[in-house]
Amino acid sequence: MKRTARAFWVSSPGEGEIREVTLPAPAADEVLVRALWSGISRGTETLVFRGGVPESQHASMRAPFQEGEFPAPVKYGYLSVGEVEEGPADLIGRTVFCLHPHQTRYVVPAAAVTVVPESVPAERAILAGTVETAVNALWDAAPLVGDRIAVVGGGMVGCSVAALLARFPGVRVQLVDADPARAKTAEALGVDFALPGEALGECDLVVHASATEQGLARSLELLTAEGTVLELSWYGDRQVSLPLGEAFHSRRLVIRSSQVGTVSPARRASRGYGDRLALALDLLTDPALDALVTGESAFEELPEVMPGLASGAIPALCHRVRYDRSA
Repeated sequence: MKRTARAFWVSSPGEGEIREVTLPAPAADEVLVRALWSGISRGTETLVFRGGVPESQHASMRAPFQEGEFPAPVKYGYLSVGEVEEGPADLIGRTVFCLHPHQTRYVVPAAAVTVVPESVPAERAILAGTVETAVNALWDAAPLVGDRIAVVGGGMVGCSVAALLARFPGVRVQLVDADPARAKTAEALGVDFALPGEALGECDLVVHASATEQGLARSLELLTAEGTVLELSWYGDRQVSLPLGEAFHSRRLVIRSSQVGTVSPARRASRGYGDRLALALDLLTDPALDALVTGESAFEELPEVMPGLASGAIPALCHRVRYDRSA
């Protein structure tokens, strides 16, 4: 019997379409997953949508089950939650998370899916990939009790980091963003909020996730002597200038990169990718993280929704995609 599904493709930079795809029959060590929800991380996915992945990063930016090549046509995405319809007996009927593009059904190795805890709603579990990024960032940053911390950039990643930092004892956490509307998100996450010009300084650590030159420069200004900026932003094909004169050297400031593609060196000897993702899913028991989902649409609407997200006409942290359960 021929199995088919529908998938969203970037057909050319700035344009998308839904295509029919043929599915193979799952092998003994594979699962057939019916999608329930998927998520669009506005930063990375809209950069891919507009064709902004630099040629030098085509290999490192590949998603696990991506098809096609950058800039287009390409099938891209990595926040999918679904129900296992076929596969090993212990997985059938289970809700799982998978780093898969937006597609109604898909066949993947059983090892590529992670069971969502029963205490985590499926519609919230789409955040697992972003919370996993935040976990890795905090393994890199290693914040200490009593630290003064700013998170500059109230996007999906920045808010995830702030939400986790809110659980650290004795830590002063402030979410900094140019959009005053992010104050409501910060309140829901249990952290303070400030506009860039009003942010508290003398920070031991600043996590930068605004993907702007101005945000990174402001992050340096907020540091105390010998403080660290942990850089989480992905700039794609854009060049960034920094004020590395002035007091950068005399104050012995540090800029350190962090990227979810590899497990942080601080935990690499004892944790793997599966451990990190499982931890992220466990952390999603907190309903406060629902504040990161700011929009929802049906899968069939993606060709119209993605241009709106890319242009900013549709404001979003994480935009949730809903799949027809009867399909």
